[in-house]
Amino acid sequence: MRPIHTAKVAHYAAALQALSEDNRLRGLKASAGVDFTSNDYLALASAPRMKKAVSAALHTGTPIGAGGSRLLRGNCEEHERLEAEAAQFFGAETALFFGGGYVANFAILTTLPQRGDLLVLDSLVHASIHEGARAGRADFRISAHNDPESVESTIRDWRANGGTGRIWIVIESLYSMDGDFAPVKELVAIADRHDAFLMVDEAHATGVYGEGGRGLTAPYEGRENLLVVHTCGKALGAAGALVTASGVLRDFMVNRCRPFIFATAPSPLMAVAVREALLILQEEPERQQRLANLVAFVHREIGVRGLRSPSDSQIVPYIVGDNGRAMRLASALQACGFDIRGIRPPTVPAGTARLRISLTLNVGEDDVRAMLDALSEETRGETFDE
Repeated sequence: MRPIHTAKVAHYAAALQALSEDNRLRGLKASAGVDFTSNDYLALASAPRMKKAVSAALHTGTPIGAGGSRLLRGNCEEHERLEAEAAQFFGAETALFFGGGYVANFAILTTLPQRGDLLVLDSLVHASIHEGARAGRADFRISAHNDPESVESTIRDWRANGGTGRIWIVIESLYSMDGDFAPVKELVAIADRHDAFLMVDEAHATGVYGEGGRGLTAPYEGRENLLVVHTCGKALGAAGALVTASGVLRDFMVNRCRPFIFATAPSPLMAVAVREALLILQEEPERQQRLANLVAFVHREIGVRGLRSPSDSQIVPYIVGDNGRAMRLASALQACGFDIRGIRPPTVPAGTARLRISLTLNVGEDDVRAMLDALSEETRGETFDE
């Protein structure tokens, strides 16, 4: 029997009921079935080398928690070693370690852009970027997705209307729900033309794309006008996020960034795990190649079945449209033994509810075939981009 809600929580209960009626009510669900939903792209989260590195660090006295903020006693040797090695690995001047990608994006956008500046956000960037823009000092505008002309016209319109501050262009290099790539080269050129900063969230590209898994910004790392967020909880199999930037911007964040100054530092054990992940990228390049082969395989198999995908990456969206239909389809595939989740608004635009199929080294070609067979049976010839 459901509890009777008092006036104190009636508003929240009504909001939850509205979400349920729109097939958008969320809940926590344990992981089960073949992994087609995680972001553990290189299967490092449970890799023996990762476990061994963390175990060895514990054995030699590395603490579990930092015990304080980085500006107090929480600045551990493990953090500094990671940041030095990460800067070298990515080809940047410096790196700064945060507790996660969300806080890193929020921290940058509430610290570095100043009053009078303009943020130009791609319409499909992560929620953390939108939240940081809303909470920060700078004005912001939304540009059309992956459209350099829209970015440029947004900048020109703002200047024509009297805008005099610094421009900050903010994108993802690989978009988390559509699986499509940003035109990074063109946006670097636009940033140069307008004396602007370019901030790139590499969450879904770090470890997977670029030479040695260095991401799609690898050719441009080290530039004074570039900031990159390399999330550590996806392909790197750990937790946290590394922000690579010039030394001046790093020092400014250490001195002025409230989410950095007033937060307990990330676990030193996570710094150890991320360092090991970066070593694995260098010493086991076959992981990156195996994933590339699997991505190519799944897109061939999609074509063989007469379907088509709007993605060329390891993120394969199956656009359904209707919220309820998306969740029923996800449930049907879960019943077949595949961990595939339905994604609904506001995570994706209204009317584009979907299955987000994620390819990782936790699966093989036989798993992919079986999953696509089950999907084909359940959808009976629908396409990947209705």
